[in-house]
Amino acid sequence: MKRLRLDSTVIVLGILLLTIAVGAVLVATVGRSFFSPGNIRDILTGMSVLGLVAIGQTLVVLGASLDLSVTYVMSLSSLLAATTMAGDPANIPWAVTFTLLVCAAIGLANGLIVTVLKVNGFIATLGVGLILQGVLNTNFQGSAGSVPWDFQLLGATGVGPVPISTLIMLALAALVWFLLGRTRTGAHLFAVGGDPEVARLSGVRTRPPLIAAHVMCSVFAGLAGLLLASRLGVGSPTVGQQGGYALLSIAAVVLGGTLLLGGRGSIWGTIAGVAIFAVLDNVMSVMQVNPFLKDVVRGIVIVAAVAVYSRRAIVRRRSRFGPGGTRTGEDAAARAAAPAMAAASAALDPGTPAEGASR
Repeated sequence: MKRLRLDSTVIVLGILLLTIAVGAVLVATVGRSFFSPGNIRDILTGMSVLGLVAIGQTLVVLGASLDLSVTYVMSLSSLLAATTMAGDPANIPWAVTFTLLVCAAIGLANGLIVTVLKVNGFIATLGVGLILQGVLNTNFQGSAGSVPWDFQLLGATGVGPVPISTLIMLALAALVWFLLGRTRTGAHLFAVGGDPEVARLSGVRTRPPLIAAHVMCSVFAGLAGLLLASRLGVGSPTVGQQGGYALLSIAAVVLGGTLLLGGRGSIWGTIAGVAIFAVLDNVMSVMQVNPFLKDVVRGIVIVAAVAVYSRRAIVRRRSRFGPGGTRTGEDAAARAAAPAMAAASAALDPGTPAEGASR
């Protein structure tokens, strides 16, 4: 009997449609319309911040790493932006540029610690996050700065029921989708996440893609912090931690079908995972469910989705680098071919170490 083969993105989109259908019925039981413009706007607004963080988190997870510092980067970003703007619209361009440069520097530090010092991404980013938390707690005791009204419009306006922040998030998701599927950096990131040793033997420089992923992850966290600052009107040293965005973004990435061990996943699966969380939160808010039960429901959804992924039939293809690459099965073939590739490289370039040679 032929086994049913489903891609992870198709599975998560199916879960999203099922969640919307069940949510619409539940909301209707309390006399509300799930598809009203106001409710749709609330859902899309809830997606924007988590979506930006999850896009960056997807990049580092594809490279078989993690970033737990994103919450502290978001808090720092909101404070830097608000204090630099100081209520003056003329300071907006410089404040945004300065904030994103600082965030990129934090991401560069994360990437260098992971790739050069060979520190596990979980520990490296946790340590950097604790450093940032110490800096924030030492220098800020509460909200600071002032965001001018011109910048607050970023989080307050929209096109019909679609907020501007959601459109920006989707545009950046499309840009990352292009990066992963159509550029050398994206292909190398999949290769490094799939198996760094095989990627190295194939001639891929393993450090740059992972460093770039960490830099972009911190920049996306900085953008999320800017969005939060535009909504609050001030900077806050705890705005990132209060939202729990680090673990939620990882959960959205996993829910979206990206392999936590790296090398396989899609950005649109992550966006669908973020949408599932947004729909769940909206439905529970409309039905006035105890807020503490939200995490229980989220946990059940994550476990159920991962259980579905683990039982699905994986589409098996020849080993290749890219969105369709997979570690299962193809890794064995790639490892078997590694000595031959190394020998061929050594024959072409005497300076290249062959397989088994001391490094």
